[in-house]
Amino acid sequence: MQEIEQLVRQAIGLDVASLGHRLVDRIVRERMRAAGVRRYGDYLRLIQLSAHHWNELVESVVVSETWFFRDPEGFSVCVDMVQRDGVLSQGRRKIRIISVPCASGEEPFSLAMALLDAGVPESRFDIDAIDISGRALERARLGVFGLNSFRGRELEFRRRHFRPTPAGYALNANVRDRVRFYSGNLLGDDFAPRQPEYDFIFCRNLLIYFDRATQRRVFERLRGLLAPEGILFVGAAELPLALQHGFVTVHAPKAFACRPAAKAAAVPEARKKGTTLPRLPVVNTGRGQVVAATNGGPAPDLDLARRLADSGKMDEAAAICDTFLRERGASAKAYYLLGLIHDAAGHPRAADFYRRAVYLEPGHHEALAQLSLLLQKNGNASQARALKRRAERARLQSPEML
Repeated sequence: MQEIEQLVRQAIGLDVASLGHRLVDRIVRERMRAAGVRRYGDYLRLIQLSAHHWNELVESVVVSETWFFRDPEGFSVCVDMVQRDGVLSQGRRKIRIISVPCASGEEPFSLAMALLDAGVPESRFDIDAIDISGRALERARLGVFGLNSFRGRELEFRRRHFRPTPAGYALNANVRDRVRFYSGNLLGDDFAPRQPEYDFIFCRNLLIYFDRATQRRVFERLRGLLAPEGILFVGAAELPLALQHGFVTVHAPKAFACRPAAKAAAVPEARKKGTTLPRLPVVNTGRGQVVAATNGGPAPDLDLARRLADSGKMDEAAAICDTFLRERGASAKAYYLLGLIHDAAGHPRAADFYRRAVYLEPGHHEALAQLSLLLQKNGNASQARALKRRAERARLQSPEML
C-alpha cells in the first residue's frame, strides 16, 4: 500500500495524510475488487501498466466538492478589479483568467456569470479551466447541474443564466461558451496552459492536499503563470501558505487574493488613501525590539495590524495585537491575526492562537480552517478532517452566507 500511496504522491502531488490513510486504503481496495485483483503488489503493477486503471484510481481520490459562487468575495473582487483598474478602457488584449483545478466547472462558470452581470462584454475576457479529472470535465462541458451545485439563499443568478430541464439546470450558451476546458495536471512536466500568462488565477482549496515540497512547486508554477500585475486567489486556509512562499495579500477581505511580493505595491492601503501610518514607539515584546502602540500613543488598531502584516511587517503587527490584548482583553480577531503571523513564520505557537480564537468564537471558520491545516501538516489527519468539516459548517452558517 505504501508504494501505491507514493505513486499517487509523485504523479498528482496528493498528500495521502490530507485525506486519511484509511480512506485512501478503502478507495484502493474498492478499485482492486473492481479490477479483480487481490494483492497490493499486483494492483500496483496494474496501475503502472494500464492507463485505464490508473485513471480510475485518480478519479476516485480526487476531491471535487464545489458549487456555484462558493466563497463569493473572490468573484466580487475580481470583477471590481477589472472595472476599477480601467482594464476595459485601455483597448488592449482580453482579460485572461484561469481556474485550476476547475472540477465540474462551477467556479469558472461563476466567474463568467459575474463578469457578464457586471456588464463586461463577452468579447473582452477569456476563461480557461483545467482539471485532472476527465469525468469532472465531461460534466462541465455538458453544462447541466443538479441541486447540489446551488447552495445558499442567493440564487437569483440561476433564473438569469439557467433553464430547468428533466436532467437538471442547463447553463445558457452565452455563459457556457465563455469557458474553455482542458485536461491537465498542474504538477505535470507537460502542463501547458493556453495563455502564456494570466491576469487572474483561481487556485482554491487545492494546496491543502499537498505536502510542503509540492506546495512550493505549485507556487512556483503559479507565479510563472501570472501576468506582471496578476492576482492569485487561494482558499481561506491557504493564504498563510501563500505568504510563506513570497506572496502578499491585496487588502481584499475574505477574498484571499494575493500577488507575488516583488510585484506588489510597496505601501499599505492606508497610504494609498492619502493618510500616514502612525509612528509607534519601540518596545520589547519578547520577540526582540519591535514597534508597538502603547497607552501613550495611538490606540491599538487591529485593521492597521492586518495591513502591516499584509505588507510583511510581521513584528509590528504582532506587537499591536499584543497591545490590543493587554489593553482591551481577549479578542478572537486579535488571536486569529496572531495565529496568521506566527503561521507565516512557521512558529509552533500559531496553533495555540488559533485555538484561543475558536474558544472565544466557536464559529470562527477562518481560525478553524487554519488550525485544520496545521494539524494536517503535523500528521494529525483525523482531527484535521473533523476541524475542516466544522469550519465548512461554520462558514455556511455565517451571516454573509445567509
